[in-house]
Amino acid sequence: MGLLRGVARTAVVAGTATAVSGRVQRRQQARWDAQEASQQPPQQEYAQPQYAQPQYETAAAEAAAPATDPLERLKTLGDLKAQGILSEAEFEAQKAKILAG
Repeated sequence: MGLLRGVARTAVVAGTATAVSGRVQRRQQARWDAQEASQQPPQQEYAQPQYAQPQYETAAAEAAAPATDPLERLKTLGDLKAQGILSEAEFEAQKAKILAG
């Protein structure tokens, strides 16, 4: 039951971070677009219209979403070790990965 709780908590944190990251990115892009539009001189009649480039979100961008806080990850590892789910060796290996970045 404890493993399921830990996995569920991690999933919620990761999902929330991804959603917040996407929202911040869209808001920031809208601001940049508005700022860029206000800095461009008015187009003359003979100029060809400029079309906005489509912006695709790839799976890689989602995978590169900010990871959860290392401190939170370490706390989760500590909880798993305290519950006996992780051995000392597994705990140390995962801790080294987190601290290495």
